[in-house]
Amino acid sequence: MRDVDLGFAKPDLERLSRRGIPEVIFGAGKSADQIIAIIRALNDRGQNAFATRVSPEQAERILLALPDARYQPESRILTRDIVPLPEQSGKIVILTAGTSDLPVAEEAAVTAERMGAKVERIYDVGVAGLHRLLSRIGQTADAHAVIVVAGMEGALPSVVGGLTDKPVIAVPTSVGYGASFQGLAALLGMLNSCAAGVTVVNIDNGFGAGVAAALINRVGGAPCQA
Repeated sequence: MRDVDLGFAKPDLERLSRRGIPEVIFGAGKSADQIIAIIRALNDRGQNAFATRVSPEQAERILLALPDARYQPESRILTRDIVPLPEQSGKIVILTAGTSDLPVAEEAAVTAERMGAKVERIYDVGVAGLHRLLSRIGQTADAHAVIVVAGMEGALPSVVGGLTDKPVIAVPTSVGYGASFQGLAALLGMLNSCAAGVTVVNIDNGFGAGVAAALINRVGGAPCQA
């Protein structure tokens, strides 16, 4: 098995061939220099580099060293590609309750797109204005999976789960007033959903939801690569 030891990190070069999921750099808590070193190690061995939770300050330093890298501020994802990404196919729908949920939703969307899925975004359709959701729910009919991102009380996935026959992946966000407890209220609401078949990832884990949906998309007939 190929191995790279950078001292502070050991990138898994076999993950892509083993799981169809690339080695992904979690940027939070790492220095810009550490992220740069991991990106170079992956690129030097013929793999694209994909980093999540990269702050604007980290990105500024990384782009100085690697000007051909790409940073997407809304999703907080930084990439440096040296081989083509897979052609997108299949379909995943991502819904958000509100505009404040967009950073997490975009993390999920970009992740799924890089893994070969076509993504359709339907944003700001929370239960406070249910007509907004009802007028768009038909767009999930040909999807292989639906990601639902919501904070506050986290009610949207249960509603969506009662209206579609597709797998629903719920993502609680740390959006809301004090009693939302930084997403804990939404997490518990989603875990206690009365809609059968709703699966829940951790608070603000757009990346995890994007991976799960892309894997479902692959089973549905679309290739899943990165």
